[in-house]
This record gives sequence, C-alpha cells and structure tokens, in this order.
Amino acid sequence: MQATAYTYDPETRSGQVLLDDGTPVPFDAPAFDKGGLRLLRPGQRVRIEGEAGSEGGKDDRRITLVTLQTF
Repeated sequence: MQATAYTYDPETRSGQVLLDDGTPVPFDAPAFDKGGLRLLRPGQRVRIEGEAGSEGGKDDRRITLVTLQTF
C-alpha cells in the first residue's frame, strides 16, 4: 500500500503517514528499521505494509514496514 510521510522523529524513529484518503496512521521504530531507511522527510511517498489490530477496525491498524516508494 502507498502513503505519504506526514511526521517523523529521528530520535525515536517513529512518526505518522497519511493514507491516500487522508487518514493518519502511526508507525513505530521497528517498522521504520525494517524498511532499511536512515531518514524520512514529510511529503515523501512511501510504501507501507501493515496488519489490522486485534479489534480489526479501521482505527486499529498497525504499520509493520515503512520504505520509500520506488517506480
């Protein structure tokens, strides 16, 4: 799935992406580290992988990978 980087904190290696419908979804350091990135700037197009949380709801999503979108 594709998204746009929205926020990123280099100290915690966590932040948020915006889905194409404008929904912000947070990611944590393990998801960032798994993607092999060193830095992320707001506005960059990214590819994300995730899973639904235990409740399975739209607001219970968890990102498991963040990496740059390449063509």
